[in-house]
Amino acid sequence: MMLRISNLREYETAYRKSVEEPENFWSEIAASFTWKKSWNKVVTWNFESPEVKWFEGGQLNITENCLDRHLSTHGDKTAIIWEPNNPSEKGRTLTYRELHEQVCMFSNVLLKNGAKKGDRICIYMPMVPEATIAMLACARIGAIHSVVFAGFSAQSLSDRIQDSDCSMVVTSDGAYRGAKEIPIKEVVDEALRVCPTVQRVIMLERTGANVRIDAERDRLWKEEMGKVDARHEAETMEAEDMLFILYTSGSTGKPKGVVHTCGGYMVYTAYTFQNVFQHRPEDIYWCTADVGWITGHSYIVYGPLLSGATTLMFEGIPTWPDAGRFWQTVDKHQVSVFYTAPTAIRALEAAGLDYVRPYTLNSLRVLGSVGEPINEEAWHWYHEHIGKGNCPIVDTWWQTETGGILISPLAGITPLKPSYATLPLPGIQPLLVDANGKEITGNGVEGNLCIRYPWPSILRTTYGNHERCRTNYFATYPGLYFTGDGCKRDEQGYYRITGRVDDVMNVSGHRIGTAEVEDAINQHPDVVESAVVGYPHAIKGQGIYAYVICTKEHENVDMLREEIKAVVNRVIGPIAKPDKIQIVTGLPKTRSGKIMRRILRKVAEGDVNNLGDTTTLLDPAVVDAIRDGAISG
Repeated sequence: MMLRISNLREYETAYRKSVEEPENFWSEIAASFTWKKSWNKVVTWNFESPEVKWFEGGQLNITENCLDRHLSTHGDKTAIIWEPNNPSEKGRTLTYRELHEQVCMFSNVLLKNGAKKGDRICIYMPMVPEATIAMLACARIGAIHSVVFAGFSAQSLSDRIQDSDCSMVVTSDGAYRGAKEIPIKEVVDEALRVCPTVQRVIMLERTGANVRIDAERDRLWKEEMGKVDARHEAETMEAEDMLFILYTSGSTGKPKGVVHTCGGYMVYTAYTFQNVFQHRPEDIYWCTADVGWITGHSYIVYGPLLSGATTLMFEGIPTWPDAGRFWQTVDKHQVSVFYTAPTAIRALEAAGLDYVRPYTLNSLRVLGSVGEPINEEAWHWYHEHIGKGNCPIVDTWWQTETGGILISPLAGITPLKPSYATLPLPGIQPLLVDANGKEITGNGVEGNLCIRYPWPSILRTTYGNHERCRTNYFATYPGLYFTGDGCKRDEQGYYRITGRVDDVMNVSGHRIGTAEVEDAINQHPDVVESAVVGYPHAIKGQGIYAYVICTKEHENVDMLREEIKAVVNRVIGPIAKPDKIQIVTGLPKTRSGKIMRRILRKVAEGDVNNLGDTTTLLDPAVVDAIRDGAISG
């Protein structure tokens, strides 16, 4: 057990020590793990280059800390509970001993199929235990996993495979998602037409779909596992060796591969998991995310397993077969800690209490929220109807780039305030700055959220493009990590995230760059130009509103809109499909050619009478046309 905070005074003491003596603070926490060799230096860093290193000289393998070290004390404890998409299908459980055996076997499968330390391996799978097994097996042999959410299109998948030069893909024949069957292998086959670096595909048979098998390239999971034994000694890794790459959207261009490393990521995810959720050994913990996102990496797989927890993996969706599925699953498995997204909470609130009432939910002890700030109405519904007024809600703020939770209440310790992420965790030194980078001091203020000192799981680079990392996160305000988020700090010093301040939308808790969606829309043969903005959406938090200029007038505009959505679906995936598409004759541009998105956002929000000064535009009349044609509802 690492240094656990059990009351507010201990939090204040830990926080003070983490700021005044950060090296001693993190050294004590790191010492509770199994290291093959201890570190020489706790941290070296600068935010100019940038360069950050934690536990340099230390050697370890993260899977020995997730699995091997638990075997002597609780090898027979359940590590993973798997709840399948269809509630009538039998689920599975894996003890720590069984999970260790499976990971060792799949490590041998990877090696036998040509994988080696330092290789990049793409994982494109549904939410099944084998996705976790594949991640851990990559880490065990020293290969770098790049998990891609299995809802992304073939083009999005191939972009990510090519960017990181993956040599192997681990996938499945298909997936179940609600009432749908998803053709996973078909997407992989299409993606690999333009991915010459991939030498091998290992496919799990999940749905029994009839898929094409390339005899030279493709291998079946079950057959390959039958050829190996369960003896495998974990590869020795340096603390700063790459653990994984995970792609995330930015304000410009293609998604960027965020790099996390072995030692610091291990220490921080376990520390935050145990403290934020106040984990107890008997807990049944359920994070509803997908392993294709950072939440799944840190708080389904690594954080819980490092802590010897029981983690539930859920294959389905919250509204199938009906909107009571989450609550039925909580009762079925006696879940005590439940961590989900505001999008899901709002959707289930809208479905009504008839889907909640049949379930007791009396096993719940802690509720969590992740992905975006939770609005007050959803917070109160969650607290009253799911937590029965007894469960603290940890409203967690963090990012793919941060690796773990940075600002959050500690369950049952931090006094709560709806819609506020409250206080920074030990080791996190937030500050607010104005547009010029000047620090805004005191409380009752608002500004751009930055961090002044590194924490162990901060991103190290963007894969293959360190300059992009520097310009995205460290160049805006020299000497600081810039989160890209606006933030309020109230009179008691609590933090509330107010949303992105760049051209990134937060749709259902997932970051999507406006440029990415525009690039996809512009691939429609009749589209000349497009501009995309986010707007308030009752369920998703933010919806996507697209303004589109076409080469010609279309008689059937609804058909055109469906065609544009289909293109976005093909290029990125369904997650990025615009909610509203307005066909326009022009866009509000300044004389230098820059699109004035402020005006487009106002129109998308329905605030058409408060558009501000338009005299600097090249053609102010364009605004009137856009306003008159705005889509309502």
